Amino acid sequence: MRLAARIAGAFLLAAGVLYLGYGVDRTDFDSLFSAFTLAFLGYLLVIWRPLATPLQYWMGLGIALRLLLVFAFPLLSDDVYRFIWDGRLIAEGHNPFTQLPAYYLEPGHGAEGLGQALFNRLNSPDYYTIYPPVAQGVFTLAAWISPTSWYGAAVVMKAVLFLAELGSLLLLYRLLLTFQLPPERLLYYWLNPLIIVEIVGNLHFEGAMVCFLLWSLYLLTKSNYAGAAGAMALSVASKLLPLMLLPFLLKRLWGRPFWTFFGGVAAVTGLLFLPLLVGSGFVEGFGGSLELYFRKFEFNASVYYLLRAYGYYELGWNQIARFGPLLAQLAAGIILIVALADDRTDWRSLPGRWLAAFTIYLLCATTVHPWYLAVPIGLCVFTPWRFPLLWSFLIMFTYTSYVVEPYRENLVLVGVEYGLVAGYYLWERSRRSALA
Repeated sequence: MRLAARIAGAFLLAAGVLYLGYGVDRTDFDSLFSAFTLAFLGYLLVIWRPLATPLQYWMGLGIALRLLLVFAFPLLSDDVYRFIWDGRLIAEGHNPFTQLPAYYLEPGHGAEGLGQALFNRLNSPDYYTIYPPVAQGVFTLAAWISPTSWYGAAVVMKAVLFLAELGSLLLLYRLLLTFQLPPERLLYYWLNPLIIVEIVGNLHFEGAMVCFLLWSLYLLTKSNYAGAAGAMALSVASKLLPLMLLPFLLKRLWGRPFWTFFGGVAAVTGLLFLPLLVGSGFVEGFGGSLELYFRKFEFNASVYYLLRAYGYYELGWNQIARFGPLLAQLAAGIILIVALADDRTDWRSLPGRWLAAFTIYLLCATTVHPWYLAVPIGLCVFTPWRFPLLWSFLIMFTYTSYVVEPYRENLVLVGVEYGLVAGYYLWERSRRSALA
C-alpha cells in the first residue's frame, strides 16, 4: 500500500512539475496553483514515511525532472531576459554595471544582439544589473554558445544550473552520512517541486549558491579550510547572501584555520569580482542597485508590510526608503548577535544556525520571492525543522500577483502565508520543548 502511494506520488509530482515547466500561463493562477498543489501532494506522498524502495530511484526521478526542464523556456519568471542582456554585453566587451540598458539603444552605442525587442522584455530596464560574477560568467557563456537565440541561451544557462543541482545532490548525500543522519532526508530538497520548478525550470541562481555553500560546508567538515574558502567565495559570487553566514564561523575556526579560511574567502572573492572592476562605474552601478533593492523593491514581505501599514497611518505615504534599510540593518545586527552568542563549535549544529540566519533575513526583507527559499529548504535537511517545507508550498500564493498588470498583491494571502508558517514554527518549537 505504501509503495502504491509513492508511485502515485511520483506521477503527481511529475505531472505537476512538467505542466509548470511547459504548459503554465503565469497569469492563470488557478491552473498554476492547482498544478503545484498536485505536485506538492505527490512530494508529500514520497517523503512522508521511511522509504520502502531504494533511494536511488527517487534520486533518479529528481534528476529526470530537472533534465526535462532544461529544455523548457522559463514561463514563470522574466529574469532570463536580463541574463541574456548582460551576457551579450560582456561578450561584446562591455561592462554591464557601467550603463543603464537604454544607453545601448541610443545611436552610436549599440551592441550586437541588444535590440528593442529584448529591451522591451526587461523587467527592470531603469536599474543597473545586480547579478554578481559567477552568474555573469554563466550569462557570458550562454552568449558565446548561443549568440542569436534567446531559447538557446536559456538552455545553456539551465544546463549549468542542472550540473549545480547534481553537485548539491551529491553533497547532500555525503553531508548526511557525515552527520550520521538518514540519507533519505535529501529528498526534502531534491524532490521539492518549488526547488525543481524555480531553479532549473525558471532559471534562478540560488541553485548555484546552494551548491557552493554545501560544498564549503562539506570541506569544512573535512578540515580542508582553503578549499572551503574557495567554495564559499563562489557561493558569495553567485548571490551575495552567504556573507551573512560568515559570523557563525568565527568561533568554529578561531586560530590558524580562521586566517586561512577568511583570508581565502576575501582573496578569491576579490579575484572573482576583479574582471567586473575593469572600467569606471562598477561601484556606483552595483552599489546603486543594492541600495535601490532595499529602498524601492517590495514583494511578499512580512515585518516590512506591518511597518509600511504603520507608515501610511503615521504620514500617509509609503516609507520604504526609511524602513527598508532599517530592517536590513536590524537583520544584520540580530544575525551577528545570534552568531556571537552561539557557543557550539561543532559542524553538525552549523546548518541549524545558518537556517536561523536566513529566516531572520527573510522576515526582515522587503522582497521575498519563492526561489529565495532554496537555501532554507536545503539547510533544513540537516535539522529537525520542517517549517521551510510548508513555506515552500504557501509561498506559491504570491503568483496571484501576476494575474493583472501591473502586478498587485493579495495581502490577505500574504497574511495567510506568514501566519501559517509562524504557527507551524511555534508548534514545532513547542513539540521540541516537550520532548526535551
